[in-house]
Amino acid sequence: QVHLVESGGGLVQAGESLRLSCAASGSISRNNAMGWYRQAPGKQRELVATATSGGSTNYADSVKGRFTISRDNAKNTVYLQMNSLKPEDTAVYYCKLVQLGRTLWGPGTQVTVSS
Repeated sequence: QVHLVESGGGLVQAGESLRLSCAASGSISRNNAMGWYRQAPGKQRELVATATSGGSTNYADSVKGRFTISRDNAKNTVYLQMNSLKPEDTAVYYCKLVQLGRTLWGPGTQVTVSS
């Protein structure tokens, strides 16, 4: 069984930074994709950034230049460095793992950016 545990959320002021981490445990395939999605109140869950085990990355236009996704494949961990945070970045951030045709979500971590 695979588990995802997110950490690093919190309350910050606009312009500040946060770093989210998501550690996967259990049976992890060498070939997988991990990423971050977010859901603000009253809105649909949306892509933030993804990274494959092969090194490919993808970002939402709204975070390009401010957020950086990275991975430590040896630790099965994905990170999201978030700089220059804006109030509109406020959301619950979810980690996602896709492997062997299956998708797993973490429980989410709250990020709140005050103006």
